[in-house]
Amino acid sequence: MNEHPTGFDHDYLAEAATLLAHDEPFPGGAVVPPIYQTSLFTFANYAEMADTFAGKRRQPIYSRGDNPTVMEFESRVAALEGAEAARGFSSGMAAISATVLAFVGAGERIVAVRNCYGDAYRLFERLLPRMNIKVDYVDGSDPDAVAAALPGAKLLYLESPTSMMFELQDLPHLTRLAKEQGIITTIDNSWATPVFQKPILHGVDLVLHSASKYLGGHSDTVAGVVAGSSAHIKHINEQTYSFLGGKLSPFEAWLLLRGLRTLPLRLPHHMKSGLTIAERLKAHGNVERVNHPVYSNHPGKATLAGYAGLFSFEVTEDIDIPVFVDALKYFRIGVSWGGHESLVVPAKASLEQTPGVNSMARFGVSPRTIRFNVGLENVEDLWADVAQAFEKAKK
Repeated sequence: MNEHPTGFDHDYLAEAATLLAHDEPFPGGAVVPPIYQTSLFTFANYAEMADTFAGKRRQPIYSRGDNPTVMEFESRVAALEGAEAARGFSSGMAAISATVLAFVGAGERIVAVRNCYGDAYRLFERLLPRMNIKVDYVDGSDPDAVAAALPGAKLLYLESPTSMMFELQDLPHLTRLAKEQGIITTIDNSWATPVFQKPILHGVDLVLHSASKYLGGHSDTVAGVVAGSSAHIKHINEQTYSFLGGKLSPFEAWLLLRGLRTLPLRLPHHMKSGLTIAERLKAHGNVERVNHPVYSNHPGKATLAGYAGLFSFEVTEDIDIPVFVDALKYFRIGVSWGGHESLVVPAKASLEQTPGVNSMARFGVSPRTIRFNVGLENVEDLWADVAQAFEKAKK
């Protein structure tokens, strides 16, 4: 270990702080980027238009493509991830859909980790079969299982850690396996963010984010982004981005830029409070298991430079889960995560979600599993809230 603030072998907080807080002057000396709230951009003359259309010069044409505010956000995410380029979208699912469909065609196959994000799973199970695209699910924590599934695949879809169960993957190992067979690798990095994990440094081709989560950080926007090589982003632009129409709006991009300023400050607070709550839950008599990467011995832990405030735990059978959830005061009942507020999602409710294609049911998530998003409130207030809810929920 070293003396980095996170206590990890690699610390990305310092480089992120200046990158996100410092700007070259914007027009008129503004200290924040302007919101280019315009649908189109005009040209001074015919030659400018012709050269732009021919790809000889880059100028925004129409805000379904490039927009200066959106481009500023994209450049910050690319720099954070150590990528050459990025493309913003109107949601995380827009980013996932456009990326997957850009690289996988009819009759081809995807290998995806189990316990992937619920709507990514629905995309794989409901839409892709219409295109004769097959998805095989594997235990991403088992490199032998991944290696056995890879031959003949076009894309490897990763999440480290995974949704709800927070299983890790050995990214350097899995990306080597994929590259040996010419398979594109993608990862949803929303949980760790580029401050706590940089998948591109470990061989991943394309990094996806639900920017609605920690990147935005204030629960006031829905957005997505993908980062990777210029060639891969160009391929997405040409194959799917403009046609699917999931463009990021200038105002949403501006909100995301505002949220990014404080990302290196917010994440350590989420981590510290999350670890405190996780440790106390682990010692609680009504908790059987805490699903948090901090307790994992998997090699995938080595790529993390910190821990988010999102994890799950399984309660004993003598806890009435609806009563427990309703008794919480500071943990509000709601989906999503990564904002300032603490949230709770009980698997018991999610398992009843319609329509019937349900990733939690498919991968055997226990109905006694509860997910916490630990926000920015005082951690002692949060723990007192959890403790009183347990007392009320005992059968």
